[in-house]
Amino acid sequence: MLMEQATAVRKEWSTVCDSVIHEKPKFIKRTRDKMWFSSLDTVNEILQVYQFTVSKFIEEDGSVTLSLNEIDLIENGLNEQEARLKLGNSILEYSLDYYNEYEKYSKSPNRKGHIPYIFKALIADDPEKIGDMIQCQDGKN
Repeated sequence: MLMEQATAVRKEWSTVCDSVIHEKPKFIKRTRDKMWFSSLDTVNEILQVYQFTVSKFIEEDGSVTLSLNEIDLIENGLNEQEARLKLGNSILEYSLDYYNEYEKYSKSPNRKGHIPYIFKALIADDPEKIGDMIQCQDGKN
């Protein structure tokens, strides 16, 4: 693989950063550790295939419940837009908790698969944007 040594990267830090932002990601090796260094734009492109999908339920009182398929989160609102915003908030809140406890959560078998969704939400960093990303599918009550 095209690994650059960490010592060389450290010596040319500014040049490497410019290269990663304006040209391409870098693969870096430090002893036995291997890393990937890229811009958030590149990561965002990679994460495009990961979508937040929900089952949408219309409740007896006319409110809307959205149940996130990828992560066990559910929100209810007076209408779909309110439920999307609430769920966007919940996704971002969970993502921040996950990131803050990354060492624990990323090793947990039932949460390991959340990683791409966590980074997608953290990069968006806006509950409204996250809510707008949600793809709704009608659920069965």
